Amino acid sequence: MSLSIERGQICVLMGLSGSGKSTILRAINRLNEVARGEVLVEHKGQAVDVASCSEAVLRDVRINTVSMVFQQFGLLPWRTVRENAGFGLEMRGVPAAERTRIVDEKLAMVGLTAWADKYAHELSGGMQQRVGLARAFATDADILLMDEPFSALDPLIRDKLQDELLDLQKRIQKTIVFVSHDLDEALKLGNKIAIMEGGRIVQEGTAEDILLRPANAYVAEFVKHMNPLNVLRGNAVMRPTESLKRDGDCVLLDKAGEVKVSVDPSDRPVGVTLNGRVGTLGKADEETGRIETDCDVIVAPVDLKLKAAIELKRRTNHPILLVDNLGRLAGLCDDDEIYRGLLHRAGN
Repeated sequence: MSLSIERGQICVLMGLSGSGKSTILRAINRLNEVARGEVLVEHKGQAVDVASCSEAVLRDVRINTVSMVFQQFGLLPWRTVRENAGFGLEMRGVPAAERTRIVDEKLAMVGLTAWADKYAHELSGGMQQRVGLARAFATDADILLMDEPFSALDPLIRDKLQDELLDLQKRIQKTIVFVSHDLDEALKLGNKIAIMEGGRIVQEGTAEDILLRPANAYVAEFVKHMNPLNVLRGNAVMRPTESLKRDGDCVLLDKAGEVKVSVDPSDRPVGVTLNGRVGTLGKADEETGRIETDCDVIVAPVDLKLKAAIELKRRTNHPILLVDNLGRLAGLCDDDEIYRGLLHRAGN
């Protein structure tokens, strides 16, 4: 098998029990020995083959570059929350005062400041897993290995921690390899998903790739009950700019040419007219996809989820303008595009 993970990605390893997910994960820091092949990890600016490096280099990789979050938390019961979170720093030889400063910062990040002097048995399962996250973040390792870290938690707590992980990832931008057997979790967290069967990767790609184009019957069976509205995004179903009719510096939103969106020289939407009347453009929130003000035509990010697009369509009778991260028009999303996307998914 071959798998490459880019810096800053969350790659989720998916598969049934026994498919090899945890085996691969634990090969990355050589908790599992590798019989054949290479496991290349970027360590201090160089590619290190973890499978064959010396014990001294491996120890350095484990202390400084790769950190792990376990399913069963792995907290030491005789240590406080602060002491558990600082364990990796202690192994690295960081002085106590500096260790306390870093740990307190990470505990604040995961919402555990008030629990710093408590012991593991005094915490709920969700809190214990937050300690595990804080411990992983405290070392400032570039790579986080997460072996089904939320699977032992109640669904509501699991969902909350997934949201918190995504929020934290926006700030810390780590490379995360995440093992899960929960498809909803994988599609929510992963910007890359690798589906495994019998020790092999049978398909890898984005959630959209896998949902729309399953590689075989095994993958199709995996995704057949997934709600596409939670996965598909505007750029997967939109009508691209190349296919839109134009009139000078205006893009026509309807066949009759009565709704025109004017664009600047960089193709950014700047205004709209409806039957000759000047209308208003409204910008949807980049994070939530929601819009608070009334408007005639809505501008939204190109990666808007289809579920959010349907909500926005209730606010306007006109197509949604989808723009890239520079604000340039990328395409349109109207009822037809949404229906086609759902029908294409249903046909797989």
